[in-house]
Amino acid sequence: MATITKQGQKGNLTKLDLDYKGTKDGEDQVKNYLEIVQQKLGFIPNVLAAFAKFPKQFEGFTKLYNALMLGESGLTKLEREMIAVTVSSENHCFYCLVAHGSAVRELSKDPQLGERIAANFRSAELPKKQDELLNFTKKLTKDPSEIGENDRKKLRDVGYSDRDIWDISAIVGLFNMTNRLASATEMEPNNNYHNLAR
Repeated sequence: MATITKQGQKGNLTKLDLDYKGTKDGEDQVKNYLEIVQQKLGFIPNVLAAFAKFPKQFEGFTKLYNALMLGESGLTKLEREMIAVTVSSENHCFYCLVAHGSAVRELSKDPQLGERIAANFRSAELPKKQDELLNFTKKLTKDPSEIGENDRKKLRDVGYSDRDIWDISAIVGLFNMTNRLASATEMEPNNNYHNLAR
């Protein structure tokens, strides 16, 4: 039998050469931001390291990410991460499944929950509220043109406000974007994520 190569990040952030000549206004702010991330997490997520090559994009991405994933919302942090994993499962995005699956494990204190949602959220025994949340997430990812008033009503019926529905939809949109970027460039998740909250 042929030897299977040990899996893991090989050193490159992506399959693209992201170094370029040109204006890089904002590099100092990026450096400061990454130093804080390094202190807080103990490593710099590869998605941030890749965006750091483009300081203006980095600024936009981090502001939107932080507003949606860490900012004021009727959604819990766990619900937001569950959305990220469900979107990434539909899109088969390895980077985001690994990174956000670890966040689900950590926030839920349940080592199986992230993996169940990654494989098929219906295999998790979720309360009705979160089950409807992930049903909407899956449909908006897979068939966005099919979303209608009945889908919003189902969310309202289990307790989500119209503001929550906005946040859910924005988070679904964010992760559809990052999934496509990560997949198109073969962005590798940091090895650190595989061992977190196990």
